[in-house]
Amino acid sequence: MARFTQSLRADERAARLLRSAGEFASGPGIWIAIIGLGAWAAIDRTDAFVVGIVSGSVLALGALGLTLFFGVFRFAHFAHGDSMMLSAYIAFFALTGVVFGERSDTELLPWSLNDLPGATDPLPWLVGGELSFGYGLLLAMIPAAGFIIAVFLVLEKLVYGPLRRRGSSVVIFAIASLGIAIAMRSVMLMFWGPSPRFYVPGIRPTTDLPFDVRVVTDQTFIFLAAVSLAALVYLMLYRTKLGKAMRAISDNADLARVSGIDAGRITSWTWIVGGGLVASAGVLLALQAQLQPRLGFVILLPLFAATILGGIGKPHGALVGGMIVGITQEVAVTLGFISPGYKFSVAFVLLIIILLLRPRGLFGDSDQ
Repeated sequence: MARFTQSLRADERAARLLRSAGEFASGPGIWIAIIGLGAWAAIDRTDAFVVGIVSGSVLALGALGLTLFFGVFRFAHFAHGDSMMLSAYIAFFALTGVVFGERSDTELLPWSLNDLPGATDPLPWLVGGELSFGYGLLLAMIPAAGFIIAVFLVLEKLVYGPLRRRGSSVVIFAIASLGIAIAMRSVMLMFWGPSPRFYVPGIRPTTDLPFDVRVVTDQTFIFLAAVSLAALVYLMLYRTKLGKAMRAISDNADLARVSGIDAGRITSWTWIVGGGLVASAGVLLALQAQLQPRLGFVILLPLFAATILGGIGKPHGALVGGMIVGITQEVAVTLGFISPGYKFSVAFVLLIIILLLRPRGLFGDSDQ
């Protein structure tokens, strides 16, 4: 009997130790690992760290729209990545007026933004030197945002709204958004073909930063633009009546309706704000990489990884999660474990780790 009691106590101590280790790993441990690895990457892999911050800022902007949609609508928007690329192609169309004809490119529009005086002249930039594009690309973001917002509002009217009124499950919503993603990809292939395209062809100018870091000048613009837009959305969510209404719908939709909040109006504004984020993130992504129809599907996994890593429904979590995913992907390539073409698979590994250690995300509530 004494031996059985001692064995039981030993098992209880081992169980307590395991629980303590698990709590540490999912709490302070994961933050210590993130900060430690980030500091090491900044010191030992400085170039990849800087490029990771740039790509991470674009992921953060896309993840911010994704977490906004999930917070209000409560379903995973699988058409998010393809929406980003479609908006990037619309900006390309507004900029050049070019579509893919039967055998070669065809200039469909009689006039495009590139025809404006000085629209293609490289813009001077804050850090010295000049950008690779002119003000025409900045203007092209406006019709891109307007188009994708219109598409989202039509989809809400014809697809998502009817599904919501029928009380459809999240699986039905996910399948519907996946079908919409495939349709968007098909549209891009039909109008612009499968070949990669660039807003500005040729070699892009570079800038020397401290610590012997050299980056493409456009990347500094991409980072500042993405962070500024994310900050504006954060202020909108936490400092305006519209943002407070969105957060109220996200926390408890029924209670928000009883309190007098117009759910239909908030739904429309969510698609409008999210559409603007999608268009901005899409253009910045294409400026960072290239325009390619399949890139929207490839970027989807890193977007979800960033959203889940930061905590679903947490805007600041999307920013941090995007940065972590972007930096990890770029640094992993420099270590030689994977080729650059497979760097997006790093997001899958991060997603598994965070789901095992901290399913609610870094900033998620304990009841999620």
